[in-house]
Amino acid sequence: MHHTTAAIPLRALTRDVGGAIDDPMEKKRRAAVVVLGDIGRSPRMQYHALSLARQANLEVDIVANGGNEPHVAIKENQSIHLHKMKSVRLQVLSKISSVLALLLKATMQFIVLVWFLCFRIPRPDIFLVQNPPSVPTLAAVKLSSWLRRSSFVIDWHNFGYTLLGLSHGRSHIIVKIYHWFEKFFGKMADGSLCVTQAMQHELAQNWGIQATVLYDQPPEFFHSSSIEEKHELFCRLENSICHPDGIRDCVSIGAEGLEGYAVVNSMSKLNHSIFTAQIGNDIFLKPNRPALVVSSTSWTPDEDFSMLLQAAVMYDRRVAAALYEDDSIQEEQLWMDIGNGKQFLYPRLLFIITGKGPQRRKYEEQIKKLNLRRVSFRTMWLSAEDYPLLLGSADLGVCLHTSSSGLDLPMKVVDMFGCGLPVCAVSFSCINELVKVEKNGLLFSSPSELADQFMMLFKGFPDHCDALKSLRDGALATCSTSRWSTEWQTHASPLISQVISGKPCISLFTPIPHHPRGD
Repeated sequence: MHHTTAAIPLRALTRDVGGAIDDPMEKKRRAAVVVLGDIGRSPRMQYHALSLARQANLEVDIVANGGNEPHVAIKENQSIHLHKMKSVRLQVLSKISSVLALLLKATMQFIVLVWFLCFRIPRPDIFLVQNPPSVPTLAAVKLSSWLRRSSFVIDWHNFGYTLLGLSHGRSHIIVKIYHWFEKFFGKMADGSLCVTQAMQHELAQNWGIQATVLYDQPPEFFHSSSIEEKHELFCRLENSICHPDGIRDCVSIGAEGLEGYAVVNSMSKLNHSIFTAQIGNDIFLKPNRPALVVSSTSWTPDEDFSMLLQAAVMYDRRVAAALYEDDSIQEEQLWMDIGNGKQFLYPRLLFIITGKGPQRRKYEEQIKKLNLRRVSFRTMWLSAEDYPLLLGSADLGVCLHTSSSGLDLPMKVVDMFGCGLPVCAVSFSCINELVKVEKNGLLFSSPSELADQFMMLFKGFPDHCDALKSLRDGALATCSTSRWSTEWQTHASPLISQVISGKPCISLFTPIPHHPRGD
C-alpha cells in the first residue's frame, strides 16, 4: 500500500559521493536501514523497513549481513531492496589475540560498511541504524551520512557496551572505550528512537540524547492460529517433534501409541499429529495432547536457560508426588498409556525452544541427561513464516531475557502477546512496562517460582485451567490495543519526517487506516 508524501521544497541538483544525480522531482525519496548483523534475526528493523516502504512511501535499501532469510513480506515488497554484506570472521586470529582480532575486525567492518553505504546503494535521504552493535557501525554511518548529505537516526535496542561487559566485565578497558565510542557517536545522530521509557530516561540524563520511545509491537501477521493452521503446522513439524534422532521421552514414545491408533482406525481416514486430528472435514484438538510451552532464545549469557531446565525438573517431580506415583511405575508403559488416551490431572509439557546462538549445543547436552517422565524438550529453528504460527498455536510462552542494561524489553514477549499467548517472564527492572502480572502474564525470579506457575496454570489441562484461560484473555486484549503500524505512525513517522525535512513540523506521511488482521 502506498501513500503520497506532502510537497517538499526543491533542492538543487547535486552529485553525491556515489556519483548518482539527486533530483527530488524525478525520484522517490529513499531510506537506508542499516544492520551490522543478520537481517533475518533483526525483526524490528524488518518492521521499520516495511513501514518506511508502505506507510512513508519511500524506497528502502536494507544493508545487512547475510544469514537467515527475512520475512516473505520483505522479499515481496518491490520498494525494499536487500544488500547483503559478508560477515567478517577472524577465528584463527581470535585464538592468538582477542584484542587484535577485535580491532582488525572492526576496521574491516568499517571499510565494508562505508563502501556499501557510499557506493553500493543510491543516496538515501535518511539512514536508520540499529544499535547495538555500536562499533564500528555508528562511526561508519555518521561518516556516510556526512559524505552523502543524508540524515542519521539511531534506533536504540540496547547498549552495546553492556553486552560487551557480559563477557569482559564493566571495568575492562575495552568496555570503557566502547562506552565512550557509543556515547560520542550516539550524540552525533540527528534523531533517536528507543524501546522503553527507562532507556529514554537513561539517554536523556546520562548521555545527553533526546530519544522518542517506540515500543515494540507485533505486526499483523502475528495472531492466534486457527485450528486449520495449527493442524497444518503440527503435521508439518511431526517428524521434528515426535521422531527426533536418539530421543525417547513422553512425546516420542507417546506418539507410537497414536500411530497404532491411526492404523486401527485407517478406515476412518484419520489424519493426526501429536496435538490435532482430522476426520473427514472436521479438525479438533486432542484432549490428551501435551501442553505446548514455547520459548525463543538467542542462546546468549543474558538469558539463563538453566532456570527453565531446573523448573522443568521440579514440575516433573512435583507432579509425580501430587499423583502419588512411585519409581516402580515403568516410564515407557506410562508414556504408552498417555499416548493411547489416558489423562491425568497434570499434563505432559512439551517445550519447543526456537533460536540459534553460541550456547545452544551446551544446553542440548544438558537436556539429554535430565531423564524426565512428563516433560520433553525440542530445539529448532523456524522460518519467519512458521514462527508466528507456532506462537499462535502454543499454550504458554516463557521468557528468560534479563537485559544486559536492564533497560530494554524482550521483543519475543511482544510477539507472544501479538498471538494472544500469555507469558511467564523472568523479572527485571523495566519488564513491568510490558508484562502486567495476573493480566497477561506472570513474573518469576527463581526456578521454583516458575515450577509453581506451571503447576498452577496447567492443573486440569486442557479444559479446566481457568487461570491460564484468564491470562490468555488478557494477552488477547493486550494485542488488540496496538499494532506495529499504528505505533510506528504515531511515534516514528513524525520524528523521521522532522529529521528528513529539517523542520519540527507536521508529518510528511499520510496516516493509514489500521487493519487488525490485514498485512
